[in-house]
Formats: sequence, structure tokens, C-alpha cells
Amino acid sequence: MSAPHTPDLLRFITCGSVDDGKSTLLGHLLYDAKLLRDDEMATLGDPPDFSRLLDGLALEREQGITIDVAYRYFSTATRDFIVADCPGHAQYTRNMATGASTASLALVLVDARKGVLTQTRRHSYICALLGIRRVVLAVNKMDVAGFEQKVFTAIEAEYRELAAKLGITDVTAIALSALEGDNLVARSPRMPWYRGPTLLEYLERVPVQHDATAAPMRLPVQWVNRSGQDFRGYAGTLASGKIAVGDAVVALPSARHTHVTHVFDGDRDIESASAGQAVTLTLADEIDIARGDVIAATHDAPEVADQFAAHILWMDEAPLLPGRLYFFQLGPASAIARVTAIRHRVDVDTQESLSATRLAMNEVGYVHLSLDHPIAFEPYVKNRVLGGFVLIDRQSFSTAACGTVDFALRRAGNIHWQALSVDRTTRAASMQQHPRCLWFTGLSGAGKSTIANQVEQRLHALGRHTYLLDGDNVRHGLNRDLGFTAEDRVENIRRVAEVARLMVDAGLIVLVSFISPFRDERRMARDLFGAGDFAEVFVDTPIELCEQRDPKGLYAKARAGELRNFTGVDSPYEPPLEPELHLHTEKESVDVLARRVVEFLER
Repeated sequence: MSAPHTPDLLRFITCGSVDDGKSTLLGHLLYDAKLLRDDEMATLGDPPDFSRLLDGLALEREQGITIDVAYRYFSTATRDFIVADCPGHAQYTRNMATGASTASLALVLVDARKGVLTQTRRHSYICALLGIRRVVLAVNKMDVAGFEQKVFTAIEAEYRELAAKLGITDVTAIALSALEGDNLVARSPRMPWYRGPTLLEYLERVPVQHDATAAPMRLPVQWVNRSGQDFRGYAGTLASGKIAVGDAVVALPSARHTHVTHVFDGDRDIESASAGQAVTLTLADEIDIARGDVIAATHDAPEVADQFAAHILWMDEAPLLPGRLYFFQLGPASAIARVTAIRHRVDVDTQESLSATRLAMNEVGYVHLSLDHPIAFEPYVKNRVLGGFVLIDRQSFSTAACGTVDFALRRAGNIHWQALSVDRTTRAASMQQHPRCLWFTGLSGAGKSTIANQVEQRLHALGRHTYLLDGDNVRHGLNRDLGFTAEDRVENIRRVAEVARLMVDAGLIVLVSFISPFRDERRMARDLFGAGDFAEVFVDTPIELCEQRDPKGLYAKARAGELRNFTGVDSPYEPPLEPELHLHTEKESVDVLARRVVEFLER
């Protein structure tokens, strides 16, 4: 989630509750330090409004709040800085996390009149979650608190207690007034009791938190360079450690060992490189290495796993539902991921662990995560690059969550595929058929089970070996513990899809008749099968006709409010976009439709 920092560059964020004065503080700091250009000076107005320098969005200026993360680069004679001014409102927590993911220090503002608030706790928790262990507690608006030492001391004591609970190990408290400029650049004569540094003094002198060069060598491969006939180089940015010609390395997840023959900085052949440098390595042996693999020091290599315990901050408006598939991105490594369980939700205001079956936007959860293949990783507390990830929605490609890996689940390393002598091809050959899964989807009452039942009869008459998985029948046994919430519907489809995959592996033609209302879950089912082994059959029937049929009386109950989460009434149905077969039951008879399905299979 973040790039290594160079020693003379300090990345920090400002955060805190609404109206604590974050934008004003940064603007006045730059003004007093004489770091503004002439055109920026002109925008301040008279009297100067220092917040205008960072509240760049028109909507922010109209409302007087920060919505997006405003980044600012500035430089003094001592060092360079990149600061992210983060929004204070709770609904923009995900924006704040974006700024925190690349920072090594947090500047947490507290209004001296209000003290430590809920949003102060929320932002401090997010900072701790994303690996920030050094905080400047800026007790602002001391001017309106009468510059009273006891006010400052009480707030400092309360915050230090919170920081200790969160694992924030380094807190420096500074008493200041962002509006008046007290203790920003020059010491304030109005607070002689304050003996600490000014804000600028602290920022210029604080050491960068983590020296990545001291850690073991890690090179996530971003690109395999085959620029010449005999040249094969592995390019990326060193996440940590040092690399030199002759060093012994291991490629992960393949665990193949070799050593480095060349280190290139661009087209320049160099002897060694350190964390933060973009390099290309050549190796002594021909090894199958792809984008997302990791080249690491042999003596201290990272772990490899496909199941993890992790914290995630959910960013999507649609809730997280366990079992749903997402794209997973950890540095250049990518995979398909599924949250298999939400162990608990974290109340970020109180840090209390609460039970949960879903996560809403801006909520944090501790989850178990399963990938479709192993990757090299390190816990986020040890390595941000190899421990920070994002989950991406597979339809919209928007970022659904950011997360931090805690540890690998041990069972991931103890379970392996068992090689079998009799495989799917052998079983299919003995049955003289091509195994497939036909997935019938549509509204309740559309005619899915009726058509699927007649298709199975026709296939049986042709000597085919089949099995019909019907939604109602499966809920009497395998899925009897599931209800009809969105979470249970996802799990319902996941279980049935896994059973159908096993049956296809056994050589059968499997007919699955389930409402399966969500595209994501139908796509998850499809992804379990090989090319050509899965066909989506959309039984398309207008809801008015389904309600007229209403063989089980379910629509009537749903309309009367006696049946909740009923598809088509108070729960959505997402029609297939490109089904292999599209059956219109109001236009053709069951016999005709069943024959069309069998003809499709026989082709």
C-alpha cells in the first residue's frame, strides 16, 4: 500500500475532528515559514484565510470542511515534506485511510475547548491500524482556552492513555494556536509554561520512523524484462534491505534458489542497491518468475500462504458479504479473494470487538481471507509493502476495501491437493459424455425447476448421467442452517457451486435450479469450472406472471409483509447480462424450452 521513504523525506498526515483547524494549521505554518509562492499569498485574502491553501474543492470551500485528501509538498533547508490533509467527518473515514497508508507520522489535532472526541479516537485507531506509531498531538485553539496549562495537560494525559491502548508508542504533545500562529514556527510568549519544540522544529528534527534498508531484502517483481534475445531481468522497487551481485536469493512462491549475477539501475550496471531503489536483477539460473512474485534473501525469506487473518476497512457503499469474490491486490501480486468469515467488527470509536455478519462502508472488521493461489507476504507490522492490500469489486473495478495482513492461517500450509489415479477425464470417458453444469436462474415461480426437471428426464432417456440440485431440496439438508439474508444467500450459492463442481468432476451433467439473484455469486460459481464446463440458463419470466402462478403463495406473503428479503419484492434480482441460454417462458412451452436446452448440450 505504500512506497519506501527516502531518508530526507517525511510523509505525514493531519487528522482530527471537524473544525479542529487542520487546514488552517498547515496554511499558517507554510505562511510563517515563508514557504508560499506569490500567487498563493494572493489567494489568502485580507484578513488571511489560511485554510484556503488546502481546501481546494469548491464544495469544500462552500461547506467549510475538508472532503478529499489534500496533498501538499514543501521543503525547508533541513528536509522535504509531503503532507496529506485528511477529512474530519466520519463519512469520509475511507479518504482519511488513503492518506494514512503512506505516512510515517500523524499530526492529530484536538480542539482545546472540546478535548479528545469520538473522531479523534476514530482517526487514531485508523492510524494505528495502518502502521503509524509516531504521533504529534497538536492541542489547537489554546487562544480561546485562555492559554491555560491545565487544559493542555488534561488533554495530553487523556490522549496518552488512548495511544497506549492502540499501540502508538511515540506521542509528542504541542500546545498551539493555528489561527494566531502560536508555537507553529516561533515560540509563543503567551505560553511560557510550554517547554517543548515548535511544530516546525519537531517536523524538521524527527527521525523517519523506519529504516527499510536494515530489514531483509525483498523485491516484489513488477515486470519481467525480456528486452534482448538472451536477456531476462526482473524489475521492481526494493521494498526493503539491500541487494548486491553474488547474493543468494530465493524466488517465491516457487521456492527456487539461485544467486544474483547483475544489478541494473536503469541501463547502468551497479554492484549493489538499497531499499527504495528501482532495479533490475538478472539471476544465475533460469527460473519461472512472473509479475507479483517476490525475490528475497535466502537466509530470511517471507512466508507463502493463500489464507490469512487480516484487518480490513470497508470502503464500498454495498456491504461486504462473506463468500463474495473480489480482486485482491498486494503490491504487484494479484489474486481472486473471498472473505470466508468475519471474526468480529471493530467499533473504531471505542475499539470494542462486536459480532457481525457484514461490514458497511467505513467499518473495520477482523476477517479470514482466502485466495485462489498462494502469494509471498509479510505481516503489515513488519513490512507495509508485503502486508498491505486492497480488495477490488469485480464488476465496477472500484476499490472496495483496504486491508492489513496479520498472519497466515496455519491450516493453509497443512492442506495439499491429493493426486488421484482416477480423474475427471477417466470418469467422463466411462460415462461417454461431456460433464457440464447447467445453472438455471430466475425469479421464484419463473419455471426453473419445471424446465430443469424435464431436461433431466430427456437426458436420462438419452442415456446421460445427471443430477438435479434444486434450491428447495438443498435447503432441507446441506443448507438448512441458512436463512434468506444477503449474507446467507451468498453462502447458499457458494456451497451449492462447490457441490456442483465436485459432481462435474465425477463426470455428471449437473442441473442447478436456484434463484441465485446476484451476478457476483453466479460469476463466483462460473469461476469454479473450466472453460466450457458451465452454462448459465436464464429462465426469464415477467414478475407479474410469476405472481399469477405463485405456486407456493410466497409473493402474497411478501406483499403482505409476512416474508422479508424476498427476491423481486424487497430484495433485488440482477438478471444475467450474457447467459448461454435465454429462455422466455411466456413465449414458449416447457416442452419447447426443455428441448432447446438438450439441443444446446448435445451440440
